[in-house]
Amino acid sequence: MSSKRFDTIPMPLAGLVILQRQPIQDARGYLERMYCRDELRDILGERTICQINHTHNVLAGTVRGMHYQLPPHAECKIVSCLRGAIFDVAIDLRQRSPTFLRWHGEVLSAENHRTLVIPEGFAHGFQALTDDTEVLYFSTAAYAPFAERAVNACDPRIGIVWPKPITCMSDKDRSHAFL
Repeated sequence: MSSKRFDTIPMPLAGLVILQRQPIQDARGYLERMYCRDELRDILGERTICQINHTHNVLAGTVRGMHYQLPPHAECKIVSCLRGAIFDVAIDLRQRSPTFLRWHGEVLSAENHRTLVIPEGFAHGFQALTDDTEVLYFSTAAYAPFAERAVNACDPRIGIVWPKPITCMSDKDRSHAFL
């Protein structure tokens, strides 16, 4: 499926989609659409964006995640890297899914203009591949601390292959239990 500002690329885990943004460039630089309800209706249905988050990561190797929220606070996330590059990862936690507990990672960068759409039922996290990265993500549910859950990013049962050694992780993320 193609639209004026986004091409959609399905990923190996059902529901996971890459949006290839199509910047409009001229001598001044470029303009690119990060979100458009009308153009993304086939992917998002009637969901609305409830929250927009921006992270800054000082060091390459930093890992954030693997977070999710329980229903009815489950969220779809639309993740883009605005500066530098990240390895963005989603883990399928949908128990009836044929890809249950499988993960998929994509490089998102300021240069490749890619966005990963992660539906409800997935844990999400990323690793900064460069120093000084900035990540912007839209969520279809507000943060609900009582509904927050996580999978340890180093869980051997999941087996995420991080591209770089992990140089920085919050104590909270490091303390998440293995499955």
